[in-house]
Amino acid sequence: MLNIFKKTVFAIVAFALMSGVTFAGSSIVIKGSTTVLPIAQGTLEAFMKKNTDVQISLSGGGSGEGMKALIDKTADIATSSREIKKEEVELAKAKGVSPVAHVVANDAIVPVVHPKNKVKNLTIDQLSQIYQGKITNWKEVGGDDLKIVVISRDSSSGTFESWDHFVMKKAKVAPQAQMLASSGAVVTAVAKNRYAIAYVGIGYLNKSLRPLQVNGVTASAKTALSKEYPLSRELYMYTDGEATGDTAKYVAFVKSAEGQKIVVKEGFVPLMDVKKAGKSKK
Repeated sequence: MLNIFKKTVFAIVAFALMSGVTFAGSSIVIKGSTTVLPIAQGTLEAFMKKNTDVQISLSGGGSGEGMKALIDKTADIATSSREIKKEEVELAKAKGVSPVAHVVANDAIVPVVHPKNKVKNLTIDQLSQIYQGKITNWKEVGGDDLKIVVISRDSSSGTFESWDHFVMKKAKVAPQAQMLASSGAVVTAVAKNRYAIAYVGIGYLNKSLRPLQVNGVTASAKTALSKEYPLSRELYMYTDGEATGDTAKYVAFVKSAEGQKIVVKEGFVPLMDVKKAGKSKK
């Protein structure tokens, strides 16, 4: 299971910031997507071991919060599970910020249910009707006679917006849906509720969840890269202009073979074949 709350690094950085300690080297602030959080956490720890004079602070809150922090110049990097919106670009330009996208991984949004749920596949139309509240019982889609509990990410989430793009197509999520603030909270909620359905990035799958096929296609690294899986997307880090200094070094590290191995370790889909990349360096 993902360990997204690795408290040691957070505690060190938080203590230093609150106590006014000045680091000898530079510092990088990263804010944004909880989907990208495990990738950022794993890569920053590896990067800081190699670059001991660089301190990196990291927090989630959602892709929208990351974009806001970048635009307000309170973050050096905004992590996002969606592309920046047109209105965000316009607001950024008005504040003298020029967002530049760096694709750092690939992902698949996977509908998930409790392991005891016998449903294995749903179509995009069925998913949309469930989330609109038009299908309300699992027996309507081949499951047991149980009421469906709909769980969604909150509206500041890039994953929510990707779900809206792929599945809802601007239709409204039913008002009775539970709107949760992080991917970790979604995993916990579904694992404890036999009636629930939700959606997470592929890196959040674990034994406490049953992933569903969509339109008969299983989410995997192969189907995400080929876009055969219909809910495939890219994951981003945004900087103000082209990254420079230690921020540029960190972004380059995330996209390197070593960084992409961490992407794989965290359960996401790399930009490259990391095995071939590793061999080519030998």
